[in-house]
Amino acid sequence: MLQYDLAIIGSGPGGYVAAIRAAQLKLKTVIIERDRLGGVCLNWGCIPTKALLKSAEMLDEISHAKIFGINVASAEADFAAVIKRSRQVADMNSKGVEFLMRKNKIDVVYGTAVFRDASTLHITDAQGQEKTISASNIIIATGGRPKSIPGVTMDGEKIISSKTAMTLTQQPASLAIIGAGAIGVEFAYFYATLGTKVTLIEMMDHILPLEDDEISSVVERNFKRKKITMHTSAAVTKVEADATEVRVYIKKGDKEEIVKAEKVLMAVGVQGNTDDLNLEKTGVTLERGFISVDEWYRTNINGVYAIGDIIGPPLLAHVASHEGIVCVEKIAGLNPHPVDYNSIPACTYCQPQVASIGLTEKKAKERGYEIKIGRFPYTASGKARAIGARDGLVKLIFEAKYGELLGAHIVGAEATELIGELGVAKALEATPETLLQTVHAHPTLAEMIMEASGDAVGKAIHI
Repeated sequence: MLQYDLAIIGSGPGGYVAAIRAAQLKLKTVIIERDRLGGVCLNWGCIPTKALLKSAEMLDEISHAKIFGINVASAEADFAAVIKRSRQVADMNSKGVEFLMRKNKIDVVYGTAVFRDASTLHITDAQGQEKTISASNIIIATGGRPKSIPGVTMDGEKIISSKTAMTLTQQPASLAIIGAGAIGVEFAYFYATLGTKVTLIEMMDHILPLEDDEISSVVERNFKRKKITMHTSAAVTKVEADATEVRVYIKKGDKEEIVKAEKVLMAVGVQGNTDDLNLEKTGVTLERGFISVDEWYRTNINGVYAIGDIIGPPLLAHVASHEGIVCVEKIAGLNPHPVDYNSIPACTYCQPQVASIGLTEKKAKERGYEIKIGRFPYTASGKARAIGARDGLVKLIFEAKYGELLGAHIVGAEATELIGELGVAKALEATPETLLQTVHAHPTLAEMIMEASGDAVGKAIHI
């Protein structure tokens, strides 16, 4: 039996980051992975989807090249080549994690792990060979997988998951997407830009329902220009598939409609990968399909921990990574700061991009805050005009009396990069005056953060 200080099940952005931090702290560490190092994020999620979206963005820009004085005779997407590049990018990232494991002298065992008890794992690889590992501490970082709506099975042909959507061999002529959160919206942008007829179906009253309403409205307006059909406040009652098409039955109030498409993409959420771990051998507690943990990611069983998507929302790679670091530092006897779940940036990489942190205007009011709001539109930014990205908005929400930054919301070019400054500002308890008095380089998109802060206190210059 192999003995370790720490065994980690799963090598996604939670697991592999935790392993590296453990190795830095001199813990003898093994990571167990049944597929490819990097997990869903590097292989089937964050990274390869961004590669796909970059291809769509490039096509979008070329189609508008004339605005910039560039004449392009024609441009069209080579769908197979777009998919191939995305897979190559994913492969590079997975190999990068392999290098990091070697560099940090972390043992990697490939196979499926199941618990024999709270400190022992039995591993079976693809060839049927078996190993047993004993560890003083075990972190479960097995992530999640796409879920469907009740009564609808993803068959991988007509009704597909995001994993299938990024590896199709042929571009569908039409695609219905059930769920207009970040995943649904990103695939809507990608496929619509490449020429697929896209229909988005969302049960809430806006696409991107977790974002501020003003921000979601900007994306909706842009999607209408791209001829993406959107059904909001729409409940899916039934999905039928045959050899030629899929029919999605939706209900909007008293009105019923049928959406027909070549394929349907399920983008309604994620469920935790707890099924095959043999958790009943440990007594670990589950709640709504996710593992219950405390602020240090300890389960109810001594020596067993869990991080990432397996413990529930927010289901984000950067959250899993930070959870992994905090968890390992606590195991090693350090005194880490708990993760601040009120300050988690969320990003959607469609065009225009969306990024946010903290409370929406609606949530801030629901919690009883008196607020000041600062806004600055992309149309008033010299840099945005220069790069041809005039559609967008920076919206900052401050507590009225003391100026605490409660929430920050950006829609527009490079929003996912700009949000970083506001994450630091929130962590350091910056006020609108602090942000306003910080000299921002000109011309930059980041100036809009300074201007929106000024707007909140009546000192904006350029609006």
